[in-house]
Amino acid sequence: MIKNTFKNGIKDGLPICFGYLAVAFTFGIFAVASGLSVLETVLISLTNVTSAGQLAAVPIIAGGGLLVELALAQLVINLRYALMSLTLSQKMGNDIKLYDRFLIAFVNTDEVFAVSASKPYLVSKKYMYGLILTPYLGWGLGTLLGAVLGDVLPADIVNCLSLAIYGMFVAIVVPEVKHSKPTALCVLFAIVLSCLFFYLPVLNTISTGFVVIICSVIASAVMAILKPIKPTTEDNV
Repeated sequence: MIKNTFKNGIKDGLPICFGYLAVAFTFGIFAVASGLSVLETVLISLTNVTSAGQLAAVPIIAGGGLLVELALAQLVINLRYALMSLTLSQKMGNDIKLYDRFLIAFVNTDEVFAVSASKPYLVSKKYMYGLILTPYLGWGLGTLLGAVLGDVLPADIVNCLSLAIYGMFVAIVVPEVKHSKPTALCVLFAIVLSCLFFYLPVLNTISTGFVVIICSVIASAVMAILKPIKPTTEDNV
């Protein structure tokens, strides 16, 4: 299948890469301003690749927090990636071995998951490596640029850059929503649940990380029962 190649993975990953450049730039500024060195900031991005997790970790690190506190914060915020990886594992072709899964899981971000999971065929090893390569480079490069050049840009522009990731994610989801009624219903249901957790007493005291997990699990489970997707049998070569 022509679309399941390394080159096409690179192509699909480029929009994510550009979005990550802006978001990681903001993180680089934030981390250095919090007292971390440029090297420490870049190493955090290269070894984590998680925007929310990294932003939550910096104040704990800079404030001399406990390792237990840091670990629990990361567990809560990033637990959703376990759900994404479980789902994505069902989309992988037979050429993706165990060690490939570990490497792919390392850069299985929200956007990488959205792009790969939306494919109507089983994704190949070459495609996935292409898909994760450019976002990873963009995340690292953006962090470095933000850490080194953060003081150059005006504050208003820096604040606007933080919105880039949301626009990018919307751009990924919208095309799939337009062509799939079950997906649209699932997204709508998740939005309603998210609003309930934001506005209702007691529910609005639950941390953002757990809210994302709860809404994702409930919306996905309900739509899986009501509108199950038939497994594809297309070749992934």
